[in-house]
Amino acid sequence: MTTARELDLTTLAPTRLWVPKHVLITRAAAELPHTAEIVRRCEQAGVTDIRFLPGNALTGLRGNSERETYASAKNTLGVVVAPPSALKPQPIPPSADWRIDLAKGCPAHCQYCYLAGSLQGPPVTRVYANIDDVLGGITTHAGRGAVTSGTIERGHEGTTFELSCYTDPLGIESVTGSLAAAISRVGAGGFGSDVQLRFTTKFDDVRELVTLDHGRRTRIRFSVNAADVANRFEGGTARMPARLAALRAVATAGYRVGLTIAPIMPVPGWREQYGALLDDVAQAIAGIEDLDLTAEIITHRFTPASKEVLLGWYPNTKLEMDEDARSRKRSKFGGVKYVYPKQTMAEMRQWFVDGLERRLPEARLLYWT
Repeated sequence: MTTARELDLTTLAPTRLWVPKHVLITRAAAELPHTAEIVRRCEQAGVTDIRFLPGNALTGLRGNSERETYASAKNTLGVVVAPPSALKPQPIPPSADWRIDLAKGCPAHCQYCYLAGSLQGPPVTRVYANIDDVLGGITTHAGRGAVTSGTIERGHEGTTFELSCYTDPLGIESVTGSLAAAISRVGAGGFGSDVQLRFTTKFDDVRELVTLDHGRRTRIRFSVNAADVANRFEGGTARMPARLAALRAVATAGYRVGLTIAPIMPVPGWREQYGALLDDVAQAIAGIEDLDLTAEIITHRFTPASKEVLLGWYPNTKLEMDEDARSRKRSKFGGVKYVYPKQTMAEMRQWFVDGLERRLPEARLLYWT
């Protein structure tokens, strides 16, 4: 395994680094040890507005308009305590056995944001200061699960815990340190040898991660997309070449890695664009020893609630959200989402299966949805 000393860390300077303008710390979080680390990192990053609140509610988040509220929230980091309801790991198929949340909210500006409609209030990023309690769910749920733990297809991954269901943990890592804490503790075997963390990111600041003793118990997946999708709809994120450079760096440092190709869209020339993307990935991973690479492919979909929120956030978006051009699909809980028509889905799926086999034979396709 390549060590951080063998990697040239000077080449890993991030191209996109989020620094909040405002940090709000609730009373319950104020005295927790991890809060001190968050404050240290924020001060080091140059944040001057760090406020300790008298209560446990994040206040002062709303502006004079929806746009002002959105802008202010996206520039705010709330340091809070995860409530008991958030501490019990939840099933998260088809990605992993369980979901645990280091934070909720994301500083990026993706116009198709999957968090739209699922988080209440202004889209402020909340990081959990009681990290010991959050990670405690690994202890109670290790050895349990139905996606990887005990299965024939993915049993070798052990019990898997998804960290990026409600946030991009790498996007906020420079000012939280939560991801490094989780990776280090799991890597050191503190939760047993048959446990694996997983997260997806659109950011590229992996300088600290490549120095950690991760024990090969974390899989870092990079969200990648066609040029037209990434460049038009993924504001505030690292560009694709930077993500692929970060992919190479963490794979070289011995991490298990992955591609989250999402959300795929049949944009004009999509075959050529996604083909070029897979070729770029192949070049990025060339020559890496002991490579463990997976792929997860997710098509674009939206709900009535998410569409309403997204149009409020991005009123001038060119993102296609036409219900008449989509198939209506109901979840087991009765919710409605709009997906691509069956023929379009079948065509894209076959193309990607063939494309991965031809261009990235190293990649193991975990699922298509």
